[in-house]
Amino acid sequence: MKKLILASAVLAACTLSARAEDAKPDNEASFNAAITSDYRYRGVSQTRLKPALQGGIDYVNDPTGLYIGAWASTIRWTKDAGGSGNVELDIYGGKRGQLTADVSYDVGVLSYVYADNGLKHVPGFADGDTTEIYGQVGYGPATLKYSHSVTNLFGYVDSKNSGYLDLSANINAGNGYAFNLHAGHQRVHNNSVANYTDWKAGVTRDLGFASVQLAAVGANASRIAYASPANGKFLGKNALQLTLSKTF
Repeated sequence: MKKLILASAVLAACTLSARAEDAKPDNEASFNAAITSDYRYRGVSQTRLKPALQGGIDYVNDPTGLYIGAWASTIRWTKDAGGSGNVELDIYGGKRGQLTADVSYDVGVLSYVYADNGLKHVPGFADGDTTEIYGQVGYGPATLKYSHSVTNLFGYVDSKNSGYLDLSANINAGNGYAFNLHAGHQRVHNNSVANYTDWKAGVTRDLGFASVQLAAVGANASRIAYASPANGKFLGKNALQLTLSKTF
């Protein structure tokens, strides 16, 4: 779930290390890799509060703002829920640009693929694969984004038309530092007990060869609905998360 936990670290790193160029190429590709102490997506651990390896590739056509990309992470939740698989693959594409000199936009579609997750054969679950459409507006360091599921959401039965609202900011603090702030609300259609609000507050440091982020994360989700089937631990608990990432 692209999270993206890597997204704020990568965005901050790119912002901090960007240099003015006389002209940008029409087509650009970049790669990213990360290791994190706990893969949190929308405040909920996807790895049973354990570390994860992550990486992806992005392509953008600068004149049009069109982009496509793919991102993957190790996970545990599909197997813990009684299915199978230990990898999440996100495939996305969209268009970004400027509405005005100060206001940006980003619209697109994102599919979360859990190959052979088998959850549709587990009582009480739907297939884990999920597709969302999203729209985002940005002003300065802040962004407001809404994602809307056009399929069932992450294994919840009859949950099509669920939505997630995300307010985030990545603030350049100078000297290689950036503050990362986030608050979001997940609404699960036809399953109000699964609704919750999550938050994140962190700092990213550009080390030159890589970026490191330390963040406090948590969610007010139901401790029953979001307990790990493997060990009963609450997957939205307040915690510190450490991520080391590189974009190249």
